[in-house]
Amino acid sequence: VLDSLLAQYGTVENCEQVNTDTETAVVNVTYANKDHARQGLEKLNGYQLENYSLKVTYIPDEMAAQQAPTQQLQPQPQQQHPQGSPGAAARPKPQSEVPLRMLVPTQFVGAIIGKEGATIRNITKQTQSKIDIHRKENAGAAEKPITIHSTPEGCSTACKIIMEIMQKEAQDTKFTEEIPLKILAHNNFVGRLIGKEGRNLKKIEQDTDTKITISPLQDLTLYNPERTITVKGSIEACAKAEEEIMKKIRESYENDIAAMNLQAHLIPGLNLNALGLFPPSSSGMPPPSVGVSSPTTSAAYPPFAVRTEKLLGQNMASRPWSALAST
Repeated sequence: VLDSLLAQYGTVENCEQVNTDTETAVVNVTYANKDHARQGLEKLNGYQLENYSLKVTYIPDEMAAQQAPTQQLQPQPQQQHPQGSPGAAARPKPQSEVPLRMLVPTQFVGAIIGKEGATIRNITKQTQSKIDIHRKENAGAAEKPITIHSTPEGCSTACKIIMEIMQKEAQDTKFTEEIPLKILAHNNFVGRLIGKEGRNLKKIEQDTDTKITISPLQDLTLYNPERTITVKGSIEACAKAEEEIMKKIRESYENDIAAMNLQAHLIPGLNLNALGLFPPSSSGMPPPSVGVSSPTTSAAYPPFAVRTEKLLGQNMASRPWSALAST
């Protein structure tokens, strides 16, 4: 339903849900050009969709400097998002191709958010990042995922701050167990991170004085294509290891994008986003986009259709959301 509605106003290049912790979901839709995005803004503002009234507003994209602004659609009533995810239109939206995904113990989530969201707001401001804490995923689970969108440097700084907050909270609450850094990475990139005979991983361990383990392939499912990279060591050591791990993963991503772009020339009409293997935006400076909201509360990286099942009211869990947005 949403796909056909969006397609009426131009070519949809990408569709990404960007918040998960309120009943009001926010979805950013990237159109091919500014005119398409503007038309979507004009036509969809106030549009009734399944008893929701869509609200459309522009979000200034400071990363794109003087380029076209972005748009955002939200249904009314709009709820406040304590983490300051994209409802705050004036906040800069720095993006890297590959966000940093972390797993943190559930008992530390409150400390990371802080009173009335003050701590997480300070982190996002300090690191010029967008951070989503997926508290409602896997109810009752011992760990919750956090997604950090920023430059590689911003992701690393935010990661280190979060580790320091968890360490302090552990001391204050007499939590005696070790708190390792846990990074989530798509399985497609993990083999190259490990390297032939484990050489890459061993080198990172030696260079950073850490111990690194990776969750087994058996844990993967259609709905969970990520593996958990567990890093043990001091906060400084873990922070250095995070930089090296994410550097390898970003290199793998860039190599895959280059290879797929080559394939796209050989196979006319091939849509890279439809593969669902990569993060939603493949450029550091996203083109004009419009955000669409509908009641759903799930998240995944890469953007598999786990989250579109509720959104579209159909059983479409086997199709990636980006494929729906561009079909």
